Amino acid sequence: MFKFFSKKQGPPLHKIETVIGSNTSFNGHLKCDGHVRIDGVCEGGVIETIGNVVVAPNARVAAKIIADHVSVAGEVTGAIHARGRLEILNTGRVSGDVRVANFYKDEAAVLSGRLIMGEGSGALPDNETSSPVESTDENTGATATTDIQKAQHI
Repeated sequence: MFKFFSKKQGPPLHKIETVIGSNTSFNGHLKCDGHVRIDGVCEGGVIETIGNVVVAPNARVAAKIIADHVSVAGEVTGAIHARGRLEILNTGRVSGDVRVANFYKDEAAVLSGRLIMGEGSGALPDNETSSPVESTDENTGATATTDIQKAQHI
């Protein structure tokens, strides 16, 4: 079946078309057709691609991300809209509302915000449901409450 990036490696470097390097700061609207890797800082704006977005362990993003698949090993503050899968790795921290088709989170990863899951990536209909879910980090004992929403199909 479908397999996103493995934990030990990201997408092949020759396939990533846009890189925001570790010594780079970006503010604005980045729109492209290929894969994006962020090693630096993105403050404000939107990162939009029909490809994938990889947020590296030392990266900080304070922007909306719209992509096919998103992998977060760094810090993201802002909404994420993944038409496919969002994965938050052990070092990853996401603060903001997330709309995805599929979701994966490592044990030590942090998600603070609403998680909206379902087929397709469009807006949810008026008959959506919402229920809070509490999770506890086994290593630190910290608890977090996430509001998970899923559309009801009639």
